[in-house]
Parts: sequence; structure tokens; C-alpha cells
Amino acid sequence: MFKTDKYRFWILVSIVAISGFSQGMLLPLIAVIFENDGMASSLNGLNATALYIGVLIASPIMEAPLRKVGYKPLILIGGFTVALTLFLFPVWKSFWFWFILRLLIGIGDHTLHFATQTWITSFSSKEKLGRNISLYGLFFSLGFAFGPSLTNLVKISESLPFMITSALSLILTFTVITLKNDFPEKDTESVSFLGTFKRFGKVWKYAWVALLPPFGFGFMEASLNSSFPVFALRNGINVESVSIIVPAFAIGTLITQLPLGMISDRFGRKNTLITVIFIGFLCFIAAGFVSHSVIGLLLCFLFAGMAVGSTFSLGISYAADLLPKTLLPAGNIMCGILFSLGSMLGPFLAGLIIEHIKGASFFYLISAMLLIILLSLCTFRTSKKKELFSGISQ
Repeated sequence: MFKTDKYRFWILVSIVAISGFSQGMLLPLIAVIFENDGMASSLNGLNATALYIGVLIASPIMEAPLRKVGYKPLILIGGFTVALTLFLFPVWKSFWFWFILRLLIGIGDHTLHFATQTWITSFSSKEKLGRNISLYGLFFSLGFAFGPSLTNLVKISESLPFMITSALSLILTFTVITLKNDFPEKDTESVSFLGTFKRFGKVWKYAWVALLPPFGFGFMEASLNSSFPVFALRNGINVESVSIIVPAFAIGTLITQLPLGMISDRFGRKNTLITVIFIGFLCFIAAGFVSHSVIGLLLCFLFAGMAVGSTFSLGISYAADLLPKTLLPAGNIMCGILFSLGSMLGPFLAGLIIEHIKGASFFYLISAMLLIILLSLCTFRTSKKKELFSGISQ
């Protein structure tokens, strides 16, 4: 990358880090607050889905504004939306008010992530795509790992974590103003709602398997951060231990995010995904056997994070391998959509299982989901890639 590209890259990944921090703080914090207030685990999980409903609402309308106004304005809009919404949480503690606020954060976060992901994939060379996207994921995970540490501040004031995160989000968003705006490559399809859905169809037809790892990551991330605290508290694990165990997954991601990205550049995204998802499957099976041990869960979360904590960034890179640059915006949107669907489904199913099934079924649910993705990757063939490129060029 040129010097200007390097500066732009580091600004973008810094923005993603604070976004990860806000999400990492929000999920366990609200889960603990609602659990302490005696709320049912299913309702707790339902509230957590609001963020991802926001992502789904925003997804179909993201591409047209991006092509018209460029990357920079969308990132600014997303960043300021997140910062201002976080500031509003202490105003009124209500299930539905917080549901609406989380929905707005979902819209803002997705706007920010979609623009930054697409911008990075558009200016990254093929040889460094895996590295750059893994660094993107690494910085998100750094923020996500430190976010839950603010959960303990709830003992001082329920408002304090929200105010700190809001201020940090606002400060980092202002750095985007220093960047020069840019636009994605033009496509032959119309820049319209219908044109976006036509591109979605092409992405799904030729790169559906690359969308499953983001789905799986969303399923895991949201379940571990919003439903696991409830599972842990009901199984005799205290809040202090939860605030240590939950970040272990993200810390594991930090250790291997960049190496896995570079490995995928050399040995292929598909082979790398198959290997790490199999290891993650085994880790969550093991977690089921040590579900009452703080040390055992800490190690399982750490090793699971080292394996499957990179599946979102690897999925984005894999989609970029399978698609031409004209479809990258649509591909990134669909990665976000599948991530959100997984993030909505995970806490909801986990909440039901915690409510109605005793034991370690929470962890076996995650294992079953990973097994399905693993089998899909093993059976997928990339022979249709050439048809896509020839069809686009005609």
C-alpha cells in the first residue's frame, strides 16, 4: 500500500476497534443488568437481537448511498449514530426503550462496518487481502476483548460504562474527517433497491458458502456475550468470573487473527476455514464437559477464540476471492446480513435452551451449528467461479 493507503487503513481499523469495544461492552453489560433485575433469559436474549434487527433493516439500503456519496460520509454517519445512541442509555432504563436504542446502534454499527470493510477490500491487493482483513478483524477483537471489562463498573454506576464508551466512540469517529473520500467501482446494474437485490442473488448463487462463517461467528459471538452470562449466573458462576471468561474468546482471537489471515493467503481460505471450524467444534464439545469449572471454561473459550474467532474476517476474504470487485459491496452487505441472522438466532435459541433444558446444552447448540458449516465447506466446489466472471464480463 502507498503511504496514504497505510494512513487510511490504520484510521479505518481504529474506528472498527472502538466499534468492537462498544459491542463487547453492551452485550454482557445489559445481560447482567437485566438478569439482576430478574428478567427471563428468553426476554434477555430477545432484547439482544435488537442490534441485529437494526443491521437487517439497514442492509438493503446501504449500497445505493455508498455508491452515491462514497465511503467517508457513511462511516461518519455510522460512528456518530453509535456515539449519540450510547449516550442515551442512562436516560431511561426500560426494556423497549433499550430495545430501540440497540436497534439504532445496529443501524449505525452496520453502516460503519459495511463502509470500512468494503473500502479495505477495494484497495487491498490480492496478496495482502487476507492480512488486511485479518488486521481489521484483529482490531475489532481487541476492542471486543476489552469491552466486557467495563461490566464491573455497573457496581459503581449503571450509567458509567455507557458514558465512557460514548465518549470514546465520538473521539475516534472525528479522525475519519482527515481522510479523503473515495467511491466503489461502478457496476452495470442500476444503483437502486431492485439492483441491489439482483446483486444479492448473484452473491448468494456463487459465494453462499463464504457467507456461512460470518453467520456462525454472529451466532457464537452474540450467544457467548449475551446468553452465556445468564447461563453462568444460573450455574453458580459469579459476575467477576463471567467478566474474565467472556473476554477469553476475543483474546484467543487476538492471538491468531493475523497469523490465520496470512496462512489463508498462502494455503487458501477454504482449507483454513475447514481446519479452524473443526477445532472450534471440538472446543465447544469440551466446554460442555467442564461447564461448572471457571478454569475449564476459560481455557475452552480461549482455544475456541484462537480457532473460530477469525471466521468472520476469513469469510469476508473468501467472498472476495469468489466475487469480482463490482460485487464486493453486495458481498459485504450479505456477510453483514448473515452475521446478523446468526446473531439474532443464537441468543434466542440459547435463551430458550437455558430456560427449558438443564445441563450443558448451551454449548452443544453452538457445536451443532459449527458442524453444519463444516459439512457445507467440505462439500462446496468452486468450479462455478469461472462462470460468474464470464457472465459478468459479457
